[in-house]
Amino acid sequence: MVLHSSQRAPSRQRHHIGLAALTLGLAVTAFTAHAAGSLTLDEALRLAQERSRQLSAQDAAANASRQMAVAAGQRPDPTLKVGVNNLPVDGPDRLSLTRDFMTMRSIGVMQEITRGSKLKARSERFEREAEVAVAGRALALANLQRDAAIAWLDRSYQERMREVLVGQRDEAKLQIDAADAAYRGGRGSQGDVFAARSAVALIEDRIAQTERQIASAKTQLARWVGTPANDALAEPPALATIGWRLDDLESRLAHHPEIAVMLKREELAQAEVEVARSSKKSDVSVEVMYSQRGSAYSNMVSVNVAIPLQWDPKNRQDREVAAKLAMLDQMRAEREEATRAHLAEVMAMWQEWQSNRDRLARYDASLIPLATERTRASVAAYRGASGTLTAVLEARRNEIDTRVERLRLDMDTARLWAQLNYLLPAGHEATPSSSPR
Repeated sequence: MVLHSSQRAPSRQRHHIGLAALTLGLAVTAFTAHAAGSLTLDEALRLAQERSRQLSAQDAAANASRQMAVAAGQRPDPTLKVGVNNLPVDGPDRLSLTRDFMTMRSIGVMQEITRGSKLKARSERFEREAEVAVAGRALALANLQRDAAIAWLDRSYQERMREVLVGQRDEAKLQIDAADAAYRGGRGSQGDVFAARSAVALIEDRIAQTERQIASAKTQLARWVGTPANDALAEPPALATIGWRLDDLESRLAHHPEIAVMLKREELAQAEVEVARSSKKSDVSVEVMYSQRGSAYSNMVSVNVAIPLQWDPKNRQDREVAAKLAMLDQMRAEREEATRAHLAEVMAMWQEWQSNRDRLARYDASLIPLATERTRASVAAYRGASGTLTAVLEARRNEIDTRVERLRLDMDTARLWAQLNYLLPAGHEATPSSSPR
């Protein structure tokens, strides 16, 4: 049976629909694979934390101090004493260990009896040192997250800047063709052709500069995440919100890792004050010794007690306590001053971040649309022989500068966001969603 063209059409239509569906499926699969292989900001922070040796160093320092805390809480080891007493060196009993009744071979043990309060003070001193190391780890983690996030964002924005320049270069290349056509048709000058080519060359130079900055950004990111720094980047997270409220700033800064480290150092200084105070009371040493004499004489046991005499406590022990108290005052004053400085610094960053967001909104609402419309109007006028190529090139240069300046402002805003958002070490389970007031 012969099919007419009207009968074969549905078959061809189904074939085209199937081909289109297959193409769409492949495109979706390719996009999904690309997205799955991209490096997100959270993944970069996780990799940076896993690769950090500074965090391992702080863990080791904390462990060392905890081990010392246990050791410092123990009494000193006993001392074994062995000797020969009253050995004759001349006469008929010269160098004899048994003939003279005063000669004794002695063995003894001496133990220092350290007060429990002193042992506790020494142990707590190292416990405070361990807490300093733990706080130092939190500070290292916050700095790591901040710097890794800035490196990731820098690369992301540099690549977006390259995309803007490439798009503008492709548009500018069309002006070369238009200038050539106008020159050949007698409607333009050769100078216009050279001007169009010069504009494209300038854009390509800016693209080359941006490529160098992208390579530098990859190097900085590799310092934190390693080889994944060369992977494609995912879309940046929402940078319009940070994970805390402005009303909570003072209480949040009280837990800032750098302030927490200074607070722990202050507590360490207080523990050293207690150690110095406990040293004002002398420890007692007890010695027991067994002495053996010749077989004709009785053996002997000796018990000795030693107590250090503090002859000048006002110039020794009291001075040591005063020195530790002065160090404590120093730590407290430095912490209070650092808290004020951090508060002022964070407030300034927050105000700049808010101001930058307002400026970005102005760029999006007026500056970029106006620059784009100016370029379109200049191109239309040039094509209609009522405008000049110089006006087109000037408008396009202004549009490029406006778009690049907007991206630079956006990159500076993203840097501020990273500094504000990672004041404290953050987890990666969810992106902060609360908006500051």
